Amino acid sequence: MEARAGVNIEGGQRSVCSSSHGNGVVVDTRKLLQHTQSQLGTVSQLLAGGVAGAVSKTCTAPLARLTILFQVQGMHADVAALSKPSMWNEASRIVSEEGFRAFWKGNLVTIVHRLPYSSVNFYSYERYKKFLQSVPSLSSNGQDVKKDICVHFVSGGLSGITAASATYPLDLVRTRLTAQRNNVYYRGISHALQTICRDEGFTGLYKGLGATLLGVGPSIAISFSVYECLRSYWQAQRPNDSTIMVSLTSGSLSGIASSTATFPLDLVRRRMQLEGAAGQARVYKSGFGAFRHIFRSEGLRGLYRGILPEYYKVVPGVGIAFMTYEMLKTLLSRS
Repeated sequence: MEARAGVNIEGGQRSVCSSSHGNGVVVDTRKLLQHTQSQLGTVSQLLAGGVAGAVSKTCTAPLARLTILFQVQGMHADVAALSKPSMWNEASRIVSEEGFRAFWKGNLVTIVHRLPYSSVNFYSYERYKKFLQSVPSLSSNGQDVKKDICVHFVSGGLSGITAASATYPLDLVRTRLTAQRNNVYYRGISHALQTICRDEGFTGLYKGLGATLLGVGPSIAISFSVYECLRSYWQAQRPNDSTIMVSLTSGSLSGIASSTATFPLDLVRRRMQLEGAAGQARVYKSGFGAFRHIFRSEGLRGLYRGILPEYYKVVPGVGIAFMTYEMLKTLLSRS
């Protein structure tokens, strides 16, 4: 992130900038960063986070749908006879059977979900981080790397849990709409919400929430902490590099790290969300039962079914989200 008058506001050092009188003025760049961020009102921060999530998800919607379709394979089929299509074969099947636009099936509900989810996620992360940094035992002013990592990790975990809890029904509806193929059971967002409440009760809207929170907390914690560490290290070593490139690359690498660590929990979450969909019989009784059933029937590889399209999705997706967020924060703070 850049600031006016040539001040690098990401560092924790003191820099010299030119005043209107031409004299050298010593500026605490960390305080300047905090002041710049404080100029962003709540609405601006929510807007930046929401737009970042919507843009990221729209760009990677085809890969997101492929990931979900791979993840739910084997739920109601003989695992021994389960086909192992490649990404190309599955993509070709979607185009031939459903048309090219089917890659964005469920993208509207994805955006409807992602706007509030990303808004709450980024905003609450900034709030949690600010609160933790105000705690004397955790305040390091950028001098203690371990404390900084701890703050980023905890803030990320709490923000992920907060955002997921607040927007979970939309996430469940998104999964069910995206997983539909030729047989359309849910005709849209409102119809899906009504049908789920009718068939499965109000609690059906929160099916799989436990597995979601168990996975999203560590996932967002890892993502934010890895991103912050990589970005800070990069800018310390190469302060003149483009901030867009720094944010994009750091975000992509953080996405790979978080996806690898938490993908089995995400797979369990998806399958729990589809339990009882369209009147199908239940397979899993709980998140732990689902994890055990998948491991026994499909092996370790079954827990990572769909990881390849997930990597292809998360590398640009998370990078775009962080890059867009940082760009919008800078633009909004300047305006």
